[in-house]
Amino acid sequence: MKIPKRIASAVINSLKGGVVPRIGLPYIAVGRDTEINALLHDVDIISEGGASFRFIVGKYGSGKSFLLQTIRNYVMDRNFVVVDADLSPERRLQGTKGQGLATYKELIRNMSTKTKPEGGALTLILDRWINNVRGEVAAECSMDSPDFNYLVERRIFEVVNSLSEMVHGFDFAKLLALYYRAYVSGDDETKSKVVKWFRGEYNTKSEAKGELGVNIVITDDDWYEYIKLFAMFLKKAGYSGMLILIDELVNIYKIPNSITRQYNYEKILTMYNDTLQGKAQYLGMIMCGTPQCIEDTRRGVYSYEALRSRLAEGRFGREGTRDMLAPVIKLSPLGHEEMLVLTEKLAEIHAGLFDYERILTEDDLVTFIKIEYSRIGADTNITPREVIRDFIELLNIVYQNPQINISSLLSSNEFSFAKTQLEDSEDAGDFAEFDV
Repeated sequence: MKIPKRIASAVINSLKGGVVPRIGLPYIAVGRDTEINALLHDVDIISEGGASFRFIVGKYGSGKSFLLQTIRNYVMDRNFVVVDADLSPERRLQGTKGQGLATYKELIRNMSTKTKPEGGALTLILDRWINNVRGEVAAECSMDSPDFNYLVERRIFEVVNSLSEMVHGFDFAKLLALYYRAYVSGDDETKSKVVKWFRGEYNTKSEAKGELGVNIVITDDDWYEYIKLFAMFLKKAGYSGMLILIDELVNIYKIPNSITRQYNYEKILTMYNDTLQGKAQYLGMIMCGTPQCIEDTRRGVYSYEALRSRLAEGRFGREGTRDMLAPVIKLSPLGHEEMLVLTEKLAEIHAGLFDYERILTEDDLVTFIKIEYSRIGADTNITPREVIRDFIELLNIVYQNPQINISSLLSSNEFSFAKTQLEDSEDAGDFAEFDV
């Protein structure tokens, strides 16, 4: 495979460190076709004005974050806007000390499009919207015409007025109009203030009133309403829709106060109901968590009865027959053949990155996979992350020590596999932050 070294380096270094690379995923994607196809079916529904909500459930290292990043890249190629955030003790869905608003800020900060995949795309989106409207009007009316600016403004306000009927839509629309006028007049200071408001960075109503003339700010309680407004606006601005990716749901499970946990689960229920009942449009949501943080009836999502009754598997679900149309997608382990294909891809990428002829043969790869899966309990406990980290360490050792006989190394009793940080931890959930 011919891969730019910048991408190859990001892939190898990220995987060795136990995190998911944001670039280069198509080069290493294996398996998960069923899950990806199910999620892409949701994407088609979203682009037609619908909404979707999915949970992806899997153990640490099983591939949840990898699947999220893969879907992220797919939908951006389909002209979607993607926002993503990892929950943490400081970022929740609901809180009394700004934790919900902190999640909103993180989502907007990570707003990404195909042309700006690294995030921070809000200003680009707003400017593109105005330029697109001007281009549409220019196709019908000369820019030198005295009616040109009037026609542009009329189309801008058609979009703005269509949002004003939604919850908080009037102020949202007012700020869009203010941004447009600042854009036309070249007032960069006002544009920056409007973007600051959209990012949720005004702390008080008086501050927003003094600088922008709007007597409202985004808060812990209503930030989700603005997400729905953004989804509708983005569609009218020429995008296919909006996809929200929220990882590390385990951080809600870890909240010690039961009432605070319940408030967060109530927020999930609101989002879930909105998407299924048609109260949200052009909006998709995917949340990721471990089986424990979802299915634990004492502290997990299923501790909230209204969610458990909606999400729990029915009577016909069983091992080996998965319902990919259900709201909860449970990730099954990658098979031996899929891991073999993945190691082959990684061997090629590693050789290209360090400019050497690939050393490991097909038989070496097969031997490595057999050894990894011969560990006690590997059938149920081993994860792709562990295998990948071991394999990249093996590649590094063989590259730096070309005199080593690979077959002898793999068959030697002295060969010790890399241990993940999780194995030395008393509580794996406290330290695992990423999945591969």
